[in-house]
Amino acid sequence: MTKRCGWVKMNNPLYVAYHDDEWGTPLHDDQKLFELLCMETYQAGLSWETILNKRQAFREAFHFYDAQKIAQMTDTDLDALLDNPDIVRNKMKIYATRANAQAFLAVQKQFGSFNDYIWSFVEFKTIDNQITNYKEAPTKTELSETMSKALKKQGFKFVGPVCIYSFLEAAGLINDHENDCDWK
Repeated sequence: MTKRCGWVKMNNPLYVAYHDDEWGTPLHDDQKLFELLCMETYQAGLSWETILNKRQAFREAFHFYDAQKIAQMTDTDLDALLDNPDIVRNKMKIYATRANAQAFLAVQKQFGSFNDYIWSFVEFKTIDNQITNYKEAPTKTELSETMSKALKKQGFKFVGPVCIYSFLEAAGLINDHENDCDWK
């Protein structure tokens, strides 16, 4: 029998696929890292399941996370998204996506890639926390607080330490799969 982490909602195929195919797998593609960071920012105050269910609509609304195109979106473009019932219609989060695209492009220019910048915080190696039960995993750490401050300094929005810890887990910088999970 397949064993997954205890947080996986087995009744939602998107949730299962997210766990099995993405979560905790070391990610090094800049555009995918940017998408994942944006998704984590949308989650603030909401469930991850809500965000997963709206993921495709977010992709379509935000040019499949082409940071160049998002960075050039006008206030009119962003305000139009407030009428889209298929995404989270929070004006601050929608506008943060543009600010984050602009910050993302600046980081790429300064550091060569977003991947190099993000992975430098963990010395380019995944941190394995040896989690027995997902409820033991922290919601934030000194690392996520440090990275949150650094990202905010770069101009990113909605990147508090809890959001960043979730991003670190999702992008595989931190491995918080339970020890008996088949994806560990």
